[in-house]
Amino acid sequence: MGPRRIAHTALYLAIALVLPIAFHQFGLGGRLFLPMHIPVLICGFVVGALPGMIVGLMAPLLSHLLTSMPPGYAVPLMTLELPLYGLVAGLTYRRMKLNVYVSLIAAMIVGRLAFALGLVILGLFIELPYGPLQFFAAGGAVVTGLPGIAIQLILIPPIVAAIKGTMRLL
Repeated sequence: MGPRRIAHTALYLAIALVLPIAFHQFGLGGRLFLPMHIPVLICGFVVGALPGMIVGLMAPLLSHLLTSMPPGYAVPLMTLELPLYGLVAGLTYRRMKLNVYVSLIAAMIVGRLAFALGLVILGLFIELPYGPLQFFAAGGAVVTGLPGIAIQLILIPPIVAAIKGTMRLL
């Protein structure tokens, strides 16, 4: 990775740390609006699969260490989910040349399935507030996160198009 891609990766990591703080300042919960997911996905689309994966790996732990958000039990789960968001977004959009919406939905599905798998594995060792069935059930994290998923589907494609229109992808 060249210096320009490293700088952009660092920028998206910083956004992934600051955006959840901004949401929480306005009383908008992370499980509801999924603010950390947005910069990870955009990084995958704009900078590439590896940078998106790096941001997804680092953001949950750094955020937890700096702000205690996300809660401790969620850090390993999000560390499974978010890198796959960045990786799949970058691979499907930049390498496979799929439509941004198809790539976004594919990244969301793969990431959420990894989160659920993490729930199964982590749940063998510690007690969690919910399991994989509750994760996907009505009232679970997937349903709770529907506003965040809608925000991602509405905001990310035009943001990627705007970035693509004003500068070449890195």
